[in-house]
Amino acid sequence: MDLHLAGKLALVTASTGGIGREIATSLAREGATVIVNGRTEESVAAAIEHIQSDVVDANLRPLVADNGTAEGAGMTVNAFPSVDILVNNLGVYEAAAFADETDEDWARMFEINLMSVVRLSRHYLPVMLGLDHGRILMLASEAALMPAPEMAHYSASKAAILSLSRSLAEMTKGSRVTVNSIVAGSTKTEGVIDFISSIYPDQTFDEAEAIFMGPGGGRFTSLIQRLILPEEIADLVAFVASPLASAINGSALRCDGGLVRSMV
Repeated sequence: MDLHLAGKLALVTASTGGIGREIATSLAREGATVIVNGRTEESVAAAIEHIQSDVVDANLRPLVADNGTAEGAGMTVNAFPSVDILVNNLGVYEAAAFADETDEDWARMFEINLMSVVRLSRHYLPVMLGLDHGRILMLASEAALMPAPEMAHYSASKAAILSLSRSLAEMTKGSRVTVNSIVAGSTKTEGVIDFISSIYPDQTFDEAEAIFMGPGGGRFTSLIQRLILPEEIADLVAFVASPLASAINGSALRCDGGLVRSMV
């Protein structure tokens, strides 16, 4: 399927690995010019090389900036004042007992996970509305709908993403700009692989994944009973970023393998 993304300029934050790199790859495969973002020149260069090994004719542009800070977000909008597609992928997570989560832990989680989205969207949304076209997508998590007690601050930051996404979508009425969030389930990234492996150190990873995603495991409500692949998230993002998804606006789109037990 041709998603009609040729010639579009897309910014994917934190796109040097994991889901972000797969989103950049999927958009590049569809012909978009993709801004590959990371915090170091080395990580950005490595990501570009990796993407081009998969998409030989990929049109990629490097951006070294830490969008988890106000300074980094300023560098980003100065380097690229206008984009057609903004994918707010940057996010961090950690497991900790609620009583041990300090004010600094909470502030850091919201500074990176929420304020990075606020700062970039605050710049790009008015630009898109002025041009009457554009897509803003935000990566949320199943934890926004099924808050995890061991990640209270992370869960709260992702719930805030859903609220922010809808608020911004309300500002797009009557335009050709859309704002949506993607509710991603547990995904097979390096961080998640390390996390699950640490829980079941005596198992092979395949065995550990089957336990974690199966009956009695930490994600036992999953209907597919496996981790989602990063490219499965990425392909949904590419579609929602395309002109073919023009009727999808203000939505929290679930790509969670049926993990969330809800019909809406």
